[in-house]
Amino acid sequence: MKIKYLGHASFLITTSSGTQVLTDPYSTEAYAGKLLLKPIEELVDVVTVSHEHGDHGDPATLVGLPGAPVIIRGNGKFLAGGVEILGVETFHDDSQGSQRGKNTVFVMSADDLRVGHLGDLGHVLTADQAAEIGAVDVALVPVGGFYTIDARQATKVVEQLEARLVIPMHYSSEKCLFPIAGVDEFVAGKANVVRAGTSEIDVTRNSLPAERQVVVLDQALWAS
Repeated sequence: MKIKYLGHASFLITTSSGTQVLTDPYSTEAYAGKLLLKPIEELVDVVTVSHEHGDHGDPATLVGLPGAPVIIRGNGKFLAGGVEILGVETFHDDSQGSQRGKNTVFVMSADDLRVGHLGDLGHVLTADQAAEIGAVDVALVPVGGFYTIDARQATKVVEQLEARLVIPMHYSSEKCLFPIAGVDEFVAGKANVVRAGTSEIDVTRNSLPAERQVVVLDQALWAS
């Protein structure tokens, strides 16, 4: 399986059979002057949408995607392109969604791996939510705080999910000017941190680290 970090909370996951899953496609027009990444133009088979904000998959953004991908939203079990996908309801804030609404955590199962994309998770998981999601091999986790869980909460969540490989997302950078923290706050003090120097990694069951590892990927659609 290939995992490519496009930017913000958007990843391109390619299975060994060639199915391409896009997570939370952002709009470059939704937050003028704040999200300065290149537009997403990948031709994909499946799109998961954690919630319908402009930086994660609003209807206008989805209409503009090339091809006719299967769009998956909300709770339940789905099968698309040979990929099993589980959606688990969570919230975009720590007050049961009263501030920012609901969020869906998606777990994608393919190639003998379980990859969890946490969307804009805004709280530490309850015991019931963690049990429903189950253990994941790879966690794509927001770490910037303010709109989502922060570095401390993200650390707790990856422990709840027993993630072996952790890839941070949704943090501030020169191309994301939201009032959120950078990735350094999340990796500070952690052992086994790798700054990959690339936007893409290959993951197999056999290549998973024995001890939890954090891999910071470059953003492929970083505009020059």
